[in-house]
Amino acid sequence: MLHTLSHSPGECDMTTLMAALSPGDDVLLIQNGVIAALPGPALDLLLAAPISVSVLGKDLAARGLAAQISTAVKRVSYTEFVRLAAQHRAQMAW
Repeated sequence: MLHTLSHSPGECDMTTLMAALSPGDDVLLIQNGVIAALPGPALDLLLAAPISVSVLGKDLAARGLAAQISTAVKRVSYTEFVRLAAQHRAQMAW
């Protein structure tokens, strides 16, 4: 499943998000969700799960965070976002 996080970790129920994740899922951080790519508790939770974590590069740049995110998070383009969406039969927006 593809999970898209568009809200900052402080505005999202991270406990419920983490409980909904299954091994092999992908989490894509978009809009204000890119804040979760900054070093801190939300990123620690995501990186500890058996999932892939990506961030939309354009949203990072729009918020001036491109130089501050963890190197453990993969930056993706809109084209790669579409590939992720096509790869998964289901998507959950957070």
